[in-house]
Amino acid sequence: MSRILLINIKKLLQIRSLDTSYVSGKEMDELPFIESAYLLINNDIIEEFGEMKNSPKNLEKFRVIDCKEKMVLPSWCDSHSHIVFSGNRSNEFIDRIKGLSYNEIANNGGGILNSVDILRNTSKEDLLKQSTIRVKEVINQGTGAIEIKSGYGLNMESEKKMLEVISEIKKQNNITVKATFLGAHAFPREFTDNKREYIDLIVNKMMPQYNEARLIDFVDVFCEKGYFDIKQSERVLSKAKELGIRAKIHVNQFNSFGGIKLALKYEALSVDHLEVLTNEDLTNLKNGSTIPVALPTCSYFLGINYAPARKIIDSGLPLAIASDYNPGSSPSGNMNFVVSTACIKMKLTSEEAINAATINGAYAMGISDKVGSITKGKIANLIITKDINSINEIPYSFGSGKISEVILAGKIIN
Repeated sequence: MSRILLINIKKLLQIRSLDTSYVSGKEMDELPFIESAYLLINNDIIEEFGEMKNSPKNLEKFRVIDCKEKMVLPSWCDSHSHIVFSGNRSNEFIDRIKGLSYNEIANNGGGILNSVDILRNTSKEDLLKQSTIRVKEVINQGTGAIEIKSGYGLNMESEKKMLEVISEIKKQNNITVKATFLGAHAFPREFTDNKREYIDLIVNKMMPQYNEARLIDFVDVFCEKGYFDIKQSERVLSKAKELGIRAKIHVNQFNSFGGIKLALKYEALSVDHLEVLTNEDLTNLKNGSTIPVALPTCSYFLGINYAPARKIIDSGLPLAIASDYNPGSSPSGNMNFVVSTACIKMKLTSEEAINAATINGAYAMGISDKVGSITKGKIANLIITKDINSINEIPYSFGSGKISEVILAGKIIN
């Protein structure tokens, strides 16, 4: 049956009009809802919703789900992930416990280049198999839209392999996927002494070819000391602009040295990380349409500063939060824990965190016209909670899932 009717919903959360692309500042603490509600799904689209007293009466026409004592909200929108990778880096986890820093591990041959070595020796079929397991896991945890980056290949063949796997994930799952080319993630070992040549490869061959093959939606660069400096990052962003590809940038994870200004110059869709954020950076962000994206579970795992989320929101800016799912610094894509960590460690309210993980996360992927809120005509990507008394139970219960069912593109997943 193509029509699904949710009835007796205790609270239907995140009700928005189609012209709401994101929320910012004080509006982030507002989460519009309807009590005692219904919601009608037609194929993969939200067709109608409202107060239960106005619900359709001929129930035999629908597949009915009784949501008594349960709440319904849009599925999580994870706007920053590296979920396509091979193997893991659990050995580095022990190094970190023993006191080594992120940069010390990288300098000892670990970090991103460790993942590159593993991925280059993994077949496309095996990479797809490993990645699909992780994708299905996050779907069951309520993620309905996800951005996936390349960046563990760092050569023509392996970056293409990653992007083709991302394309297959799009085709094989109901989850909404955006693909980001992150060839500028680190300098591969074979270009250690000739970094300019690697950037030439990125801008002259990788980006044009992958773009022509329609494998990428965004271009990203790790703009950070020891990785890609301002001049090197600008070459990548300039080429992306020339090709008509929007940028999303890793910036200010460990240092503030001009990356925010560069991102704004090239009208990046988002600036991600922001653990180190100066007052000048904050002022600059107010003058653009670029959305800040915080990655709370990365800070949790690495034991580094959290992005100053309270300062960002209180200054009137929007904020999205994402998982940064990757094998080295955030080996989890559980957006429920991301929401909890944002509340517990970054002092967001439940409403702010949910907004950051739904409508604002969708905006940070350029898809807030399709997902991220309960809106007529949007894709029916929904979370049905277990019996709960308050939305505060979602971040409060950080160790126990409060999800009863997940619906993606109008299909019941679990």
